[in-house]
Amino acid sequence: MTMLQWKKNILFLLVEPRESGNIGASARAIKNMGFSRLGLVSPPDPIKEDARWFACHALDVLDNALRFRSLSDAIADVSVVVGTARRIGRRRGLQLSVEDGARRIAEIAQTSQVAILFGREDRGLYREEIEHCGFTIHITAHRAQPSLNLSQAVLLVAYELSKASRSLCIPTDDEISVRKAELVSQRELAFLFERITAVLRLLEYLPKGDRDLERKIMMNLKYFIGRAGMTRWELNMLHGICTRIEEKISANYL
Repeated sequence: MTMLQWKKNILFLLVEPRESGNIGASARAIKNMGFSRLGLVSPPDPIKEDARWFACHALDVLDNALRFRSLSDAIADVSVVVGTARRIGRRRGLQLSVEDGARRIAEIAQTSQVAILFGREDRGLYREEIEHCGFTIHITAHRAQPSLNLSQAVLLVAYELSKASRSLCIPTDDEISVRKAELVSQRELAFLFERITAVLRLLEYLPKGDRDLERKIMMNLKYFIGRAGMTRWELNMLHGICTRIEEKISANYL
């Protein structure tokens, strides 16, 4: 696999950006580090002309940016979702430094699609958006001014990814064809999570009416699986387990 092919597996996804200049500057930052895929969730319409000015020589990245109406649509076909966050806390799942996070993303991107989420200029990512992420990466800044400009954050993450890739042993196409275990998409994982929830209710593992506990259990399960994604074999295995449980419970009711 060439470096260009590896980098095409990473989608830089701006969630509800409001400043056209930041969109253009992000396109430039991505291209500066050899990446090309930019996604926009509910961007301003229209994107103002200053986006093209800030993009400079990265108009190809800007013009080819993917647009999505919702975050769910944007991540449906990727295998692993990673968030960027200024704040850290117990309810945000696994949190890595930007250096460690970049190494993990670079490893996953050898065979699978990864989306990196960047939040709004003023509010970042909402809690429900963080819950889509297998892990988040944190850029340490001075406490006097801890919030980075959106395009600066994109540049720093792209730089760390580019740097991390140099220390990886990039597999050849032949090696990938032998050991490739492409991860399933978020769309398929969403269906699995719905099925697991239903099975847990059948088992009465979840107390009736306790939606908070149900949400907490499923959220942590999503974090657990989302850290590295899931292979097709693993997905089929879990569906098989769910089917067997459903059959057993049905038989007991007969």
